[in-house]
Amino acid sequence: MKKKYNFFIFDLDGVIFDSKKNMFLSWEATKHKFRLKATFESYFQNIGKPFDDIMKSLNVQPSKKIANCYKENSLKYISRIKLYPNVIKILNLLNKKKIKFSIVTSKDRVRTLFLLNKFKIIPYSVHCPRKNILGEPNPDMLISAIKKSKLKNIKTCYVGDTHIDRKAAKNAKIDFIFASYGYELQRMPKNTIYINNFKDLKSYM
Repeated sequence: MKKKYNFFIFDLDGVIFDSKKNMFLSWEATKHKFRLKATFESYFQNIGKPFDDIMKSLNVQPSKKIANCYKENSLKYISRIKLYPNVIKILNLLNKKKIKFSIVTSKDRVRTLFLLNKFKIIPYSVHCPRKNILGEPNPDMLISAIKKSKLKNIKTCYVGDTHIDRKAAKNAKIDFIFASYGYELQRMPKNTIYINNFKDLKSYM
């Protein structure tokens, strides 16, 4: 029998939004402007981490200029971001059942709120990297979302699409559901709970 949850935490890119094309165009523009050598493939392998941490992984010195350039291009190509199938249908069902859901993402707050507003998605709370709050796989944002829920008998899970998301859930000591349609290329452990489509979450409500 599948476990039921009364609070869902969702990653954004690779779970709710397919933003790979947006990322590609944004990175290529940033790479060209600053004459960076890192390929998009190497950038994409680090998806899930805060932007500055990705830069460090690519041996690029983090800077506000590079980060702002990427953000500006991400907004420029925002139309290339699409919802995965059945997302709105399932989120509406959560609302109908009065089940809370929150967003935890490595994307900055400005772009996150822009996208949520564009697609009329209203989570209970939104958690993005900020000062004194570390990005994944640190569990800070997940723990913050759980505390914010104010649920007494909480049964929660984090729905993500990368090993970084899985580690964050483990560090927060909550269940992890793997969105297999997302960005992760490596295999997950055999005991991982997974969904092939967003609508599969219906059986966990």
